[in-house]
Amino acid sequence: MFGIFIELNKRNMMALYLAKLAYSKSTYRCLYSLRRTFSSNSANDTTPFTVETTLPFIGYRCEPPPRSVETSPKELMSFYKDMSIMRRMEITADSLYKSGLVRGFCHLYDGQEAIAVGIKEVTSQTDCVITAYRDHCIFLGRGGSLLEVFAELLGRKDGCSLGKGGSMHLYKKDNRFYGGHGIVGAHIPLGCGLAFALKYGKVDAVSITLYGDGAANQGQLYEALNMAALWNLPVVLVCENNHYGMGTAEWRAAKCSAYYKRGHYVPGLKVDGMDALAVKQAVKFGKDHALKNGPIILEMDTYRYHGHSMSDPGSTYRTRDEITTFRQERDPIERVRKLLLEKELASPDDLKNIDKEAKQMVNDAVAQAKESPTPDESQLFTHVYADGLGTQAFGVDRKHRSTILQ
Repeated sequence: MFGIFIELNKRNMMALYLAKLAYSKSTYRCLYSLRRTFSSNSANDTTPFTVETTLPFIGYRCEPPPRSVETSPKELMSFYKDMSIMRRMEITADSLYKSGLVRGFCHLYDGQEAIAVGIKEVTSQTDCVITAYRDHCIFLGRGGSLLEVFAELLGRKDGCSLGKGGSMHLYKKDNRFYGGHGIVGAHIPLGCGLAFALKYGKVDAVSITLYGDGAANQGQLYEALNMAALWNLPVVLVCENNHYGMGTAEWRAAKCSAYYKRGHYVPGLKVDGMDALAVKQAVKFGKDHALKNGPIILEMDTYRYHGHSMSDPGSTYRTRDEITTFRQERDPIERVRKLLLEKELASPDDLKNIDKEAKQMVNDAVAQAKESPTPDESQLFTHVYADGLGTQAFGVDRKHRSTILQ
């Protein structure tokens, strides 16, 4: 009798264990399903929360902004997607150049994408943006399309500059993106001029003027900065310090490489330029300051993975270990990826799907760009002077060959 009781008790215990196991599996499925639903909905979730920047801001003649940055699942997902598209675009541009399909100069931005998306997040359509020749990602951030970029690189009609500007001269006036400039530092006075136009027209907006550490020693920067400070122009000068001006390390070219202090009488801020949230916080701070008090310098501490241009292997003046260290420890995309996974805002599969989508978008844009026609020969003499001047230009014979410049 006692043996029968023990056997029944064992069966009851086993039944209880199986019931618990079934419940726990069911509960796990529900939780996993909820988590998956939440992660897939992160792209539209604007619930705010705060994140601390990786490094503190360092101010010069100003109180730096707090490290705590307000963000949302939607914003972080958009950062990841935008930077993934930018990275894929630059890698593809590299391949196209090496295939002989892109001519002339080409300067790639991979490694610096956080600056582009941070600026995009806090600038409005009334703000002006102008930069130097490493301009592909900044152009995308101002509303340009992949087709416009690749068609311009390939010299095709559908390019943003009608195939006549090339890599260094992307342009989108409707979105107040004013280039894309090939001469080192020469566009900085133009950026200050845009700020003057905004102030003169009583427009509540700023000019975001980007330049590299190699341009930070150019005289026109300080001439323009002096006038901007005199007139309290709303210009945010963004020095993208990737630590090498062409192949020259900053310490070899600048007696003072603390570029955020180089404005002397103008406030400055040093920023981790490979942290998208830090860039966002800094540019917002810079905009607020510029609208109220005039110019400010933001030094973005960043790094480019490629060489200066396509003719530069990028490994003769720096070690491969240095490049690898930046990729492993400070990569802007990987930082956002880790944050999304830690906060359980996305699963690894979600992010893989975004990567696949970015690759497909870029491949489609390249295919379209290749189908775009080259500009007609008649376009060679257009956009040289302002419309309506009617200037006549002659060929070398000064007699038979001539055209009206439009």
